[in-house]
Order: sequence, then C-alpha cells, then structure tokens
Amino acid sequence: MADDQTPAPIPAPLAVFHGARPPSPPWFDQAIAQAPERSMIAVEGVDIELLTWGEVGKPGLLFLHGNGAHADWWSFIAPFFAQDWRVAAISWSGMGASGWREAYTAELFAAEIFAAVDAGRLEAGGVKPIVVGHSFGGFPTLYCAARHAERLRGVILVDSSIQPPEKRWRGPPRNGFGAKVYPTLEAALARFRLAPPQACENVYIADFIARASLKAVDGGWTWKFDPAIWQRFSMPDLGLLLPQIACPAALMWGERSNLMHAETLDYMVAQMPQDVLRLPIPDADHHVMIDQPLAFVAGLRGLLASWA
Repeated sequence: MADDQTPAPIPAPLAVFHGARPPSPPWFDQAIAQAPERSMIAVEGVDIELLTWGEVGKPGLLFLHGNGAHADWWSFIAPFFAQDWRVAAISWSGMGASGWREAYTAELFAAEIFAAVDAGRLEAGGVKPIVVGHSFGGFPTLYCAARHAERLRGVILVDSSIQPPEKRWRGPPRNGFGAKVYPTLEAALARFRLAPPQACENVYIADFIARASLKAVDGGWTWKFDPAIWQRFSMPDLGLLLPQIACPAALMWGERSNLMHAETLDYMVAQMPQDVLRLPIPDADHHVMIDQPLAFVAGLRGLLASWA
C-alpha cells in the first residue's frame, strides 16, 4: 500500500492467491531465496526493523518503502545489488514489524535512516551511502537530501509525487485500512489492495507482499501498520525542499503512474537542481518495482553507475 499527499478512494481488492503461493518466475524465486539478515534497532525509543544483504565494506545502498508498506517490498529487488553493495532496507516506524510512535516527524524518520546506515554498516567501506525512496519513502529521503546532504552520496526518488502548491491537499490522506481484524488469513489476503488503485499483472509479487503485510492478533489477522499514522504526522513543505537538494539526485517514475502527471513532473523538475537525473520506466504504474521489477533493477543500476 502507498499514499501521496492527495486523498484517493479506497481501491478495490487486488486478486491474490488465498491458498498456496502462485507460480513465480525463476528470477523471483532466486532473489527471495537470498534471505536477508533481520534485526531490530532502537531509534528514539522505538524498535525499527532492519534487513541487510551483501558484504560489509562494500558501498552502502538503503531502500525505503512507501506508506503502509514494509521492508520486504524490497526483498525481491535488493539481492540484485548485494554482490556489489552493502544493501539495507527498513520498515518505517508505524509500519511493518517496527514499533509505533505517538507522533511521526520528518526528523524522526531521518533519524531512522541514519540509524539504519550505522547499524547496517553502510559506511564501513569509507564512502557515504545512496538512498532510494519509493512514494512516501521519497519524502524523508528528500528531507535528508536538503537538510543532511553532507551524510549522503546521493538520493533517488521513485514515483514520489510532490504536487504544485495550488493542487496540494493539506489534510491527512484518507487512511482507514488498518484497523479491521479479519477472521482468517485467507479473508485478510482477499482484501489486500494497492493504493493508489492500479492493476497488477505480477500476482506472485502482490501475494508475497500481502502475506508479509499481515500479523496475527486476537480474533484473527490485521495489517501491520498504524492506521492513525497520518493523523499524527508532520513534515515541512516538500515543495520548498526540492530546490534545497544539496547532493546528487535522480527522479524515477512509472510512465503510467497516476501520481506523476505531466503537470506534476514539470513542477518538480522546475524546482529541483538542474543536474537532477530523470528516468521514466515504461509500462509501469506507481508501484514501479512491482509492475516492472527487472526494468527497475536495470534502470537503477544505470543511475548508480553514473555516480560510480
């Protein structure tokens, strides 16, 4: 699941398999077979879920997921980089297996980013890390690129939509997904959805993500994330942060994304430094790594190579 700064209707359920896992291609099976090392790190009083791949001492690469998602959204992507990078992914506070907060702020999310850099030993090779943030994950990434650029080698925003001021909705996004308890795992899986709504041809990825999005509670199963997170969240005006980017940066997006219309892209590009790299991913919606995972990997490899 994911959200941007605009309200959206709750999408229809996404068809996932309710019994055995659906068939998947060899590349996916091989990727998820490279299981990460899992740990928890304490950040400002809350435990944060950390996943790591690859050898300590190689350049650091940190993946950050979108709203309502979790670190395992990257478990089929990160292994493609583990041979050349020390790779990590976190679940934001209030999401995945991480703890929940009374309030969520940009600076707290920044603290989670740099705690992951330290705990994951992403700087052990003597170079600063590169951070990749999808959707909401791009917002704290942008914040760090503007306010903590001296700690970063570069950032990549993936379909992170920042609307022009006149289009921006400043209330909390509609978020009523997480409170309901479903009697069985199958009933919960039947309600899994991507937000904003979109089709998904790679059902095996949706099924993998959906199963990792749920937790057992009294009475059944529910989603892992804090359903009130957006009512307790604050961040500076993201549009004002765009021209303050002070490290190498790139913007990736799905060419079919309903969050990255031409008007939005024109606004973002006009506000960002002129040397920001741009890479659209063909035949992809908002959830680029789900829609076109191998094209996403190839595009990201190209961007990283340009900063080698």
